[in-house]
Amino acid sequence: MKVLIDTNAYSELMRGKEEIASFLDSAEVVYLSVVVAGELSAGFKGGDQERRNRSILKEFIQEGGKTVLLPVDMETAERFGLIKDSLSRKGTPIPINDIWIAAQCMQTGSVLLSLDSHFSQVGGLLLWEP
Repeated sequence: MKVLIDTNAYSELMRGKEEIASFLDSAEVVYLSVVVAGELSAGFKGGDQERRNRSILKEFIQEGGKTVLLPVDMETAERFGLIKDSLSRKGTPIPINDIWIAAQCMQTGSVLLSLDSHFSQVGGLLLWEP
């Protein structure tokens, strides 16, 4: 099983949420989107433990070679366009960064590990169900 971890799920994992840790342990590969990495980086800047948090994220990416940093490419961009158009037509917009994350998730055939319910608006997206 392939999993793409969202920003809020990563944050809860760092707070010790066992349910998330257990789900990630069962994954064959864990993707970390560069979009999620950007959101985390912005959050680190706003806190008083930026250096520590960056170090923990670096360890997470390197941990056992299971976590892969996932870039945005042209295929991602095409999927982004399709998803955004579909959401607009249905009148169910979601945050722009989350559209990028959904596009990468679909591109890799991954289950999205997120605590955001609005991802259910994206048709065909595989969602983690606790």
